[in-house]
Amino acid sequence: MDEAPNNRTSLVKGAKDIAKEAKRHASKNFNKAVDRASDEYSAQRSYDRFHNENEDNYNVYNQPEYGDNAANDEDGASSDATEGHDDEDEIYEGEYQGVPASNNEKPRDGQVALGLKNLKSQKELENERQADEEELAQQYELIMQECGHGRFQWQLFFVLGLALMSDGVEVFVVGFVLPSAETDMCVPNSGAGWLGSIVYLGMMFGAFFWGGLSDKVGRKQCLLISMSVNGFFAFLSSFVQGYSMFLLCRMVSGFGIGGAVPIVFSYFAEVLAREKRGEHLSWLCMFWMIGGIYASAMAWAIIPHYGWSFSMGSAYQFHSWRVFVVVCALPCVSAVIALTFMPESPRFFLETGKHDEAWMVLKHIHDTNMRARGEPERVFTVNRIKIPKQLDELVEMQNESANPVLKVLCKIKAELRGIWLTFMRCFSYPVKENTMKLAAVWFTLSFGFYGLSVWFPDVIKHLQADEYASRVKIHHNERIEDFTFNFTLENQIHRNGVFMNDRFLNMKFKAVTFIDSSFINCYFEDVSSVGSSFKNCTFVDSFFYNTDVDDAKLTNSRVINSSFHHNKTGCQMTFDDDYSAYWVYFVNFLGTLAVLPGNIVSALLMDKIGRLSMLGGSMVLSGISCFFLWFGTSESMMIFMLCLYNGLSISAWNSLDVVTTELYPTDRRGTGFGFCNAICKLAAVLGNLIFGSLVGITKAIPILLASAVLVGGGLVGLRLPDTRSNVLM
Repeated sequence: MDEAPNNRTSLVKGAKDIAKEAKRHASKNFNKAVDRASDEYSAQRSYDRFHNENEDNYNVYNQPEYGDNAANDEDGASSDATEGHDDEDEIYEGEYQGVPASNNEKPRDGQVALGLKNLKSQKELENERQADEEELAQQYELIMQECGHGRFQWQLFFVLGLALMSDGVEVFVVGFVLPSAETDMCVPNSGAGWLGSIVYLGMMFGAFFWGGLSDKVGRKQCLLISMSVNGFFAFLSSFVQGYSMFLLCRMVSGFGIGGAVPIVFSYFAEVLAREKRGEHLSWLCMFWMIGGIYASAMAWAIIPHYGWSFSMGSAYQFHSWRVFVVVCALPCVSAVIALTFMPESPRFFLETGKHDEAWMVLKHIHDTNMRARGEPERVFTVNRIKIPKQLDELVEMQNESANPVLKVLCKIKAELRGIWLTFMRCFSYPVKENTMKLAAVWFTLSFGFYGLSVWFPDVIKHLQADEYASRVKIHHNERIEDFTFNFTLENQIHRNGVFMNDRFLNMKFKAVTFIDSSFINCYFEDVSSVGSSFKNCTFVDSFFYNTDVDDAKLTNSRVINSSFHHNKTGCQMTFDDDYSAYWVYFVNFLGTLAVLPGNIVSALLMDKIGRLSMLGGSMVLSGISCFFLWFGTSESMMIFMLCLYNGLSISAWNSLDVVTTELYPTDRRGTGFGFCNAICKLAAVLGNLIFGSLVGITKAIPILLASAVLVGGGLVGLRLPDTRSNVLM
């Protein structure tokens, strides 16, 4: 008697299952037809359009499997995981659904091994990957719109801003430390300028290496390593004494910071929706200006204070400029600490086939922004994300028991080869022409900017030196006997003088020159001479104790029956009452602060007037303003024109950063940006050497050269494609 009801119950349940299955397939086919006909930016944001057309079954984590004994389950059970719940039911708000699987219909179907003969040709696979990337770009844009723009983006904004600030500090440290370091380490004029060149050389190689590596191992990881390298060697450089070791430390420090610009902009752009990208990347550029202001302010406050120093005998000297180098490493250390709390770029995860990691990061972005808005109940509705086919999965060690050193070397070789192959793809269709144009614009803009900015302190010094020389006091045929000099002699020339039985005690010669003079029975004790010399002079029966007078300062002079004891070693440097030092740093502070209006204008108008109009217009206008520097005959006029030039050129820098980020697809964005930034630093090296060799001779050639290349680069920039409406490929 009990068998009949049980049979009826089984029939009813079976009918229900069949009806639900038919309903699910009918609904699915209907949704596919609607999705194909609907606009890709519909308000409903249906992510189903990105599902695979041939997908018949979709398995999510924790989905139960049904066997032949489904009808014999416990009472109240059904074919669904929950009674009365089918595929069309809504997800309850706040209900945890687990990490959804990717939309690949077969396990590892998108991971293609290169070398297997039974698979499609390489060309077909690349075409399929290209189609997948275009599909992912559209879906990712919709996902970022759902995540919104809020607390997470602002947190990342300030963290990456510290890294970009470190790059700005590194650039300005070169110009500020250059005169003091070369004087402190007794660098001859033939070696002057190498510090600036070697730092930019390190930044050039660093930009290419770290930018390319970020496309292989991730944005966050590469940025952490590169910033750590920069901070460590920048800190170490403040303690080394030899000029060669100091150059080595600054070169490695520059190699580390070289990765900041290409990685920072790639990283931040990948968490921004299209309508926010241009504006907020421009705001991020302000941190480079803040780094310049920070370096200028610290140099102004620290370097001229010669008293901020200590020494350990005559071999170890720690002067104020070394304190300045330590202080300038603080933004880098802060960036490293803050960056450890941020996630990897979800766009990079998707590009490398890591669906689960990307989904978790995107959910974190969504939840962080929703909590900040006061809407914690909002559920992240994305359940499947398109993943491009992976073409290089078989890069594994064949022998796990191999020598660890060989495995590491093999891994490094594979990564370097991958960086090179990615770099070569930047010169293939469809980005080849854009790469060449971008390289030209980056070169011309940086050649003019860095060439003038790095050596501009020398221009100010040259003008001040001319004014200083015009106030020199000249003494002829003087005769001084039995007199004690215990004060500073400055900016004087003594010709044919005679000094008999005179005492020079605890004093300084500052820019003093003795020509054809005689010192008879004179006593020199604790004497320092800066920029001073004795030419064709005669010393008879004189005694020197604890002075820095040596053969280098005695030019064609005779020393008769005189002795030198306990001479000072090293180069003597002082900033006491050195007005020019304060003035140079203050001028750079004003020049850096002058870019603030340009930063604000470029951020507000980036999406309104377009990247290319701003890039070309800014470069042409800055080239014209640079041309007028030729007519500057006074310090005030030169400073005004410098501020105008910096204010106009900053808009070109901001728009160029945005355009470069948007023109390259994700799989080569870091490499392409790193290459362009390497070209930028190469131009800085050339500008540094060329402008530096001409600044003491003529100012016409470097200024006219900078003006010409800026105008030419601006015209090339206008030929680039407009990226305002692009989604990140």
